Amino acid sequence: MMHLRSLKKTKKDVSLHEPIGQDRDGNEISLIDVLKSEGEDVADEIHLNMEIEQVRKYIEVLDEREKEVIISRFGLDLQKEKTQREIAKELGISRSYVSRIEKRALMKIFHEFYRNEKEKKR
Repeated sequence: MMHLRSLKKTKKDVSLHEPIGQDRDGNEISLIDVLKSEGEDVADEIHLNMEIEQVRKYIEVLDEREKEVIISRFGLDLQKEKTQREIAKELGISRSYVSRIEKRALMKIFHEFYRNEKEKKR
């Protein structure tokens, strides 16, 4: 019985906002402060990675031009993400056309994702 109590104490939930120490200036720091990377919230980073995985999963519904734009835009070819302007220059088209291609491609991916989610629930 005593062993279970001591286990209970060590397995307590930890808040991301709970103080875990102090920085050089003596200010309290929490786990969330440590987990933040270059100003980006960890939750946002995880969410973005999940979205990119969904894009990878459904990229086959796109035509070649749409694939090219999405792969460059999100860095899916393991290179850094490119701006619409950079992609436009590479493809010899306007930035606004790249934007339209990107929106159309993301909508196709979203519709494919939504269709598959609906079928899973049946």
